[in-house]
Amino acid sequence: MDPTAGLAFKPEHFDEALAASAVGLWFEVHAENYMVPGGPRLAMLSALREARPLSLHGVGLSLGGHERPDVEHLAALVRLVDRFDPFLVSEHLAWSRVGTRCMPDLLPVPRTFEALECVCRNIDIVQHALGRQVLIENPAHYLPIEADWCEPDFLAAIVGRTGCGLLIDVNNVAVAAYNLGLDAGAYLMALPHWAIAEIHIAGHTQDPDPAIDLLIDSHDAPVGECVWDLLDILLDLTGPRPVLLERDGNVPPFSELMAERDRAAATLANKELVDA
Repeated sequence: MDPTAGLAFKPEHFDEALAASAVGLWFEVHAENYMVPGGPRLAMLSALREARPLSLHGVGLSLGGHERPDVEHLAALVRLVDRFDPFLVSEHLAWSRVGTRCMPDLLPVPRTFEALECVCRNIDIVQHALGRQVLIENPAHYLPIEADWCEPDFLAAIVGRTGCGLLIDVNNVAVAAYNLGLDAGAYLMALPHWAIAEIHIAGHTQDPDPAIDLLIDSHDAPVGECVWDLLDILLDLTGPRPVLLERDGNVPPFSELMAERDRAAATLANKELVDA
C-alpha cells in the first residue's frame, strides 16, 4: 500500500473508527490482545479489517531473549496473520521471558555478539513460521547498556543477517537521546534507511520524581514537538513511509487522535510533493 498515516486502534473508538472517512487511514493493534479463539474481540477486528488496512504489532515474542520464541505464542501469531492478512507485522528488539516467567515490560538487549546470535536466530524462526518479513522496533533507553556496537550498526547487522525490516519509533529515539545524552539526529543519519518500512510517533512524559531527570516512553500524552521534528528529519532520509500514531494512556476522544494523525498525513503529503 502507499505510505499513509495510521492510528493505534482502541476498542472504545470502534464505531468512530469504522465511520472515519480520512483517506489512507489504517489501524494497528497489539497482536496479544487478539490471541483468543473467538468472541467479540475477533469480531471487532474482522469488521475493522474489512473497512481498513491493518497492521499487527507484537509485544510478547521476547526476540532478544536467550530462549527461542514460545511455540504456542508464535502459533497464535501465525493464526492471526493468516486470518487478517496485515500489511505489516512488527515486534520489539527486547526480551520479556525466562522459561515460563514473563515480565510485563520490554527489557533491554545488550548489543553484544552473543545477543546478536540470539536475536537473529529468533527472528529467523518467526519469519519462517509466518512466511513473511517482520519489522523490528528500536527500543527506548533509560541507562547505558553493554555494547559492542552503536545501536544503528546493531540494527543494520540484524537486518543484514535476517532480511527483516525496521520499525523506527522516533519517540524512542527522542527519549533515549535525552536520557543518555545522545545526538538524535546523528542516530537517524546512521540508520540503514532502505530497511525502514514503518515509523511510530507517540508522546512521552517527564519522570514524576524531581530527583530523576528522565523522559518516560509513556504513550499517554500528545506527540511532543521534538518528536515531530525527528519525524520530519527521518522522512527526509527515507522518503515517505507509513507513520503510526500510538496512544495507550489518558486516551482522548477519537477526534483529538485523528487531529494528530492528520498532522502526520500532512507531513507525508508534503514529502511526496517535494519528491515529485
